[in-house]
Amino acid sequence: MFTMRCNCIETLIKAGSDYVWLLVAIEPKEKMILGIRISIERSMLVAEQFIQSLIIKYGKHNISTDGGTWYPQACRFLNVEHHIHSSIEKSFIERTIQYIIGRTECFDDYFACTRINCKLEHIMNWLGLFVDTHNTQILVRQRIVK
Repeated sequence: MFTMRCNCIETLIKAGSDYVWLLVAIEPKEKMILGIRISIERSMLVAEQFIQSLIIKYGKHNISTDGGTWYPQACRFLNVEHHIHSSIEKSFIERTIQYIIGRTECFDDYFACTRINCKLEHIMNWLGLFVDTHNTQILVRQRIVK
Protein backbone atom coordinates (compact mmCIF):
# COMPACT_ATOMS: atom_id res chain seq x y z
CA MET A 1 0.00 0.00 0.00
CA PHE A 2 2.75 2.51 0.65
CA THR A 3 5.80 3.44 -1.35
CA MET A 4 9.38 2.94 -0.33
CA ARG A 5 9.07 5.29 2.64
CA CYS A 6 6.78 5.95 5.59
CA ASN A 7 6.84 9.29 7.42
CA CYS A 8 6.51 8.98 11.19
CA ILE A 9 6.10 11.83 13.62
CA GLU A 10 4.86 12.37 17.14
CA THR A 11 3.35 15.36 18.86
CA LEU A 12 1.89 16.22 22.23
CA ILE A 13 -1.89 16.65 22.41
CA LYS A 14 -4.25 17.52 25.24
CA ALA A 15 -6.85 14.87 26.04
CA GLY A 16 -9.06 15.82 28.96
CA SER A 17 -6.79 17.26 31.63
CA ASP A 18 -3.80 15.18 30.51
CA TYR A 19 -1.25 15.47 27.74
CA VAL A 20 -0.44 12.39 25.65
CA TRP A 21 1.86 11.68 22.73
CA LEU A 22 0.21 11.11 19.38
CA LEU A 23 2.29 9.01 16.96
CA VAL A 24 1.29 9.13 13.31
CA ALA A 25 2.62 7.34 10.22
CA ILE A 26 1.79 8.88 6.84
CA GLU A 27 2.42 7.54 3.35
CA PRO A 28 4.12 10.44 1.54
CA LYS A 29 2.84 9.92 -2.01
CA GLU A 30 -0.86 9.21 -1.50
CA LYS A 31 -1.02 10.97 1.91
CA MET A 32 -2.78 8.04 3.56
CA ILE A 33 -2.55 7.66 7.32
CA LEU A 34 -0.96 4.25 7.84
CA GLY A 35 -0.98 4.11 11.60
CA ILE A 36 -1.85 6.16 14.63
CA ARG A 37 -1.27 5.60 18.32
CA ILE A 38 -1.37 7.48 21.61
CA SER A 39 1.05 6.98 24.47
CA ILE A 40 1.68 8.61 27.83
CA GLU A 41 5.43 8.52 27.19
CA ARG A 42 7.84 9.03 24.33
CA SER A 43 10.63 6.47 24.19
CA MET A 44 12.53 4.04 21.99
CA LEU A 45 10.25 1.21 23.16
CA VAL A 46 7.09 3.10 22.16
CA ALA A 47 8.65 3.98 18.77
CA GLU A 48 9.72 0.37 18.27
CA GLN A 49 6.23 -0.97 19.02
CA PHE A 50 4.68 1.59 16.68
CA ILE A 51 7.09 0.80 13.82
CA GLN A 52 6.66 -2.94 14.46
CA SER A 53 2.88 -2.55 14.04
CA LEU A 54 3.51 -0.86 10.68
CA ILE A 55 5.88 -3.67 9.61
CA ILE A 56 3.30 -6.30 10.54
CA LYS A 57 0.63 -4.52 8.51
CA TYR A 58 2.65 -3.30 5.49
CA GLY A 59 6.03 -5.07 5.52
CA LYS A 60 9.47 -3.50 5.93
CA HIS A 61 9.93 -0.09 4.29
CA ASN A 62 12.18 2.88 4.92
CA ILE A 63 11.12 5.09 7.82
CA SER A 64 11.48 8.86 7.66
CA THR A 65 11.24 10.87 10.90
CA ASP A 66 11.91 14.31 12.31
CA GLY A 67 15.17 13.20 13.91
CA GLY A 68 14.02 12.21 17.39
CA THR A 69 16.72 10.04 18.94
CA TRP A 70 14.31 7.20 19.75
CA TYR A 71 13.39 6.48 16.08
CA PRO A 72 16.90 5.67 14.73
CA GLN A 73 17.43 3.29 17.66
CA ALA A 74 14.10 1.58 17.05
CA CYS A 75 14.79 1.29 13.31
CA ARG A 76 18.23 -0.23 13.96
CA PHE A 77 16.69 -2.76 16.32
CA LEU A 78 14.02 -3.67 13.74
CA ASN A 79 16.54 -3.66 10.86
CA VAL A 80 14.70 -0.91 8.98
CA GLU A 81 16.41 1.94 7.12
CA HIS A 82 15.94 5.34 8.76
CA HIS A 83 16.02 8.80 7.14
CA ILE A 84 15.37 12.35 8.34
CA HIS A 85 12.42 14.21 6.74
CA SER A 86 13.19 16.68 4.00
CA SER A 87 11.91 20.21 4.62
CA ILE A 88 9.11 19.68 2.09
CA GLU A 89 8.02 16.44 3.76
CA LYS A 90 8.17 18.09 7.17
CA SER A 91 5.91 20.92 5.98
CA PHE A 92 3.30 18.47 4.64
CA ILE A 93 3.49 16.29 7.73
CA GLU A 94 3.11 19.26 10.08
CA ARG A 95 -0.05 20.38 8.25
CA THR A 96 -1.51 16.88 8.49
CA ILE A 97 -0.60 16.63 12.18
CA GLN A 98 -2.20 20.03 12.92
CA TYR A 99 -5.34 18.85 11.12
CA ILE A 100 -5.46 15.67 13.24
CA ILE A 101 -4.73 17.55 16.48
CA GLY A 102 -7.41 20.13 15.82
CA ARG A 103 -10.09 17.54 15.09
CA THR A 104 -9.07 15.34 18.04
CA GLU A 105 -8.98 18.16 20.60
CA CYS A 106 -12.33 19.44 19.32
CA PHE A 107 -13.79 15.93 19.70
CA ASP A 108 -12.41 15.68 23.23
CA ASP A 109 -13.85 19.11 24.11
CA TYR A 110 -17.35 18.08 23.03
CA PHE A 111 -17.23 14.44 24.10
CA ALA A 112 -14.94 14.53 27.11
CA CYS A 113 -14.63 11.37 29.13
CA THR A 114 -16.00 11.74 32.64
CA ARG A 115 -14.53 8.50 33.97
CA ILE A 116 -11.94 8.62 36.72
CA ASN A 117 -8.60 7.16 35.50
CA CYS A 118 -9.79 7.27 31.90
CA LYS A 119 -7.68 5.05 29.63
CA LEU A 120 -8.43 7.36 26.66
CA GLU A 121 -10.29 4.61 24.80
CA HIS A 122 -12.74 7.20 23.49
CA ILE A 123 -9.83 9.09 21.90
CA MET A 124 -8.44 5.93 20.28
CA ASN A 125 -11.92 5.05 18.97
CA TRP A 126 -12.24 8.59 17.58
CA LEU A 127 -8.79 8.38 15.97
CA GLY A 128 -9.67 5.04 14.36
CA LEU A 129 -12.84 6.56 12.89
CA PHE A 130 -10.93 9.66 11.80
CA VAL A 131 -8.24 7.60 10.01
CA ASP A 132 -10.84 5.44 8.23
CA THR A 133 -12.76 8.53 7.07
CA HIS A 134 -9.58 10.37 5.99
CA ASN A 135 -8.26 7.41 4.00
CA THR A 136 -11.67 6.74 2.42
CA GLN A 137 -11.87 10.36 1.24
CA ILE A 138 -8.45 10.02 -0.39
CA LEU A 139 -9.49 6.81 -2.17
CA VAL A 140 -12.75 8.40 -3.38
CA ARG A 141 -10.85 11.45 -4.73
CA GLN A 142 -8.42 9.14 -6.55
CA ARG A 143 -11.29 7.30 -8.23
CA ILE A 144 -12.96 10.55 -9.29
CA VAL A 145 -9.73 11.87 -10.80
CA LYS A 146 -9.13 8.66 -12.77
